[in-house]
Amino acid sequence: MKQVAVFGYNRLSYEVVSRLDPENYRILIIDLDPVQIALARDNGLETASIDFRSDEDLKSIGIGSGIDTLLCFFDQDSDNVFLTLSARALDSELNIIAIIDSPESAEKLLAAGANKIIDPYEICGRKIHDMLKRPDITDIFDHTVFGQHDLHLAEVVLPENSYLENSYASHLELSAKYNLILIGIVNKQISDKLHFVVEEFDRRLSVGDILVILGPAREIRAFKRDVENEFCKV
Repeated sequence: MKQVAVFGYNRLSYEVVSRLDPENYRILIIDLDPVQIALARDNGLETASIDFRSDEDLKSIGIGSGIDTLLCFFDQDSDNVFLTLSARALDSELNIIAIIDSPESAEKLLAAGANKIIDPYEICGRKIHDMLKRPDITDIFDHTVFGQHDLHLAEVVLPENSYLENSYASHLELSAKYNLILIGIVNKQISDKLHFVVEEFDRRLSVGDILVILGPAREIRAFKRDVENEFCKV
């Protein structure tokens, strides 16, 4: 089970935590505001009241020992930078993810030792774009990420006499039929290079092509069965 420490209990961290599967993650909420701590407890979450500026307090909750991932979700970028610096000094292998309110803080957090920087405004912009341009992919990711359902990357080789032979990649409709995403195609007749799927991309499928797909294991198995069945019709 992964051990995750979340510093800063707010709307964003609430959304993240609510999507994490409690069977796979142990979540610990830390906040300086007693009201937020009480709210987290009311929501059934484990909490701790510590001073994040104290190395000893950080150690007491498992930074440097049991904690695998640290989420720096304080409202102030300066607090996230300080926390990142302190935590990185205690654990060189700790996975640190931090949000930023100002783009100028990104370099500071990276320099302080953060593994990943999240800009909520940029993500919202991309999310809206994806909802408009690729709603099928958006829906699948909404139902599979954050441990809610199993998510796997798989390769499916197109065999002889498959119903997909000579059809086009754009006609697969994997999201509608199988709740899957086509990531790309390897055309073994040309090279071993994976050609990623983009909106402008289309390719006629041939025997030996490798379809790289993403989605739940059950859907992947169903798609493989259909691909290998020469009598299956689109």
